[in-house]
Amino acid sequence: MPEPSDNHKQKPSVKSLFEKLASMIAPEPDSQSDLLDVIHDAHERKLIDAECLSMIEGVFKVYDSAARDIMIPRTRMLTVDVSQPIESWIEDVIRYGHSRYPAVDGDPEKVVGILFAKNLLKHYENGESVRDILRPAVFIPESKKLNVLLRDFKNTRNHLAIVIDEFGNVSGLVTIEDVLEEIVGEIVDEYADDDAGRITASKQDDGTVRWRVPAWTEMEDFNAELGLDLQDSRIDTIGGYVTSHLGYVPHAGESFDLDGLHFEVLRADAQKLKTLLVSRQPSASR
Repeated sequence: MPEPSDNHKQKPSVKSLFEKLASMIAPEPDSQSDLLDVIHDAHERKLIDAECLSMIEGVFKVYDSAARDIMIPRTRMLTVDVSQPIESWIEDVIRYGHSRYPAVDGDPEKVVGILFAKNLLKHYENGESVRDILRPAVFIPESKKLNVLLRDFKNTRNHLAIVIDEFGNVSGLVTIEDVLEEIVGEIVDEYADDDAGRITASKQDDGTVRWRVPAWTEMEDFNAELGLDLQDSRIDTIGGYVTSHLGYVPHAGESFDLDGLHFEVLRADAQKLKTLLVSRQPSASR
């Protein structure tokens, strides 16, 4: 049988030669830092966009961070006290609109379960005790890695964990939303109003107006809606404006006066504001 001619012999792949040459010049990354450099280079060469870059960096951050890094501190936790009549805290449940609340028994350190707001219907419809409708609380150490916590949230379908220190004291809480926001950025709460993405106004019985304002609202839009002219060249959003002028991130439930306005924080975590309730101070009303 005749030997195949040289012209029919398989030629080396140009691609494989190029890959070998590239590997000699730019070897595979040996560390996380090297890998991030490659990813940043891909962004600079427009192979991935800024949003993709941010999400990839968020994934690395989740692997490097622990519960203590993103938890809502105990002093900022919104809880319900099952040792008190439901009438003493039901208005807060309605006002803040969270789907889950840690339940304590007289002492902020004594977390006895998790109250699902939707389960309060059982209390009113069937007369069940609030204690009977609590779900078991999940406790985790401050040092628990976020990637492990996210996996546990997924496997157990639990979305909230109480963080404790080495002595068993309550340090704070962390939710699946907090972990995911490290990767994808701000997430609108599943039980938030349909209008949560924009400013909404409501007229009160006394004739005054209150505005529900997402903290990421641009200052220009905030001024236009309320007829104001608040200015700060360093700040883009109303949340940033408030935090900058106070010098700290106020916690949910906190209220204060600033520049002729009364602010109440409806939603916030340890790192940023989420939703504000704003009204004019009486002397500034028009």
